[in-house]
Amino acid sequence: MASKFLLFTMGALPLAQLQRQQFSQNNEMAEEGNTERQAICILNSENGQTGKGIVHFIQSSLVARTQIQGQFSGLNPNQRHGFHIHQYGNLSQGCVTAGPHYNPLNQVHGGPDSAIRHVGDLGNVQADESGNAKVDFIDHQVTLYGPHSVVGRACVLHRDTDDLGTSDNEESKKTGNAGPRIACGIIGLSKE
Repeated sequence: MASKFLLFTMGALPLAQLQRQQFSQNNEMAEEGNTERQAICILNSENGQTGKGIVHFIQSSLVARTQIQGQFSGLNPNQRHGFHIHQYGNLSQGCVTAGPHYNPLNQVHGGPDSAIRHVGDLGNVQADESGNAKVDFIDHQVTLYGPHSVVGRACVLHRDTDDLGTSDNEESKKTGNAGPRIACGIIGLSKE
């Protein structure tokens, strides 16, 4: 029994050293201001749908808020469409395998400005009369760093308007009644 413990302890020592080195490098980079990360997500239409888009995530440092910029087309004209980050980057069976909204803090659904919300709750995308939309905002929960990073997860665009958790029904507190998924893509790191 003691030998197993000794092997585990000896194996853990280099890992702890690597973690300290990484922490030290991150601190040095933060002091230099050289920690910007960027990610991109290209949303493709689900079968029978026309919505699509491209979303950029920019976080200037480990502690900065994340800027989210996106352009969308093929949407229902003059309609708001729910827009979220979902748990998984698994699109093997289309958007349905992206799982639920990304919610590592186990909160109820809300809007992007809500204090209590899923990390993945990004509100709505407002389409113009041609079915095009743009977003550009700073988010206080989405991050490209650490254990709650959104990198590798999926952006999903929904058919209906997200009610931001304000309706008096159970689904509102889970999904905002945003309806079926019409487009999705995996968030990938594009610069660090």
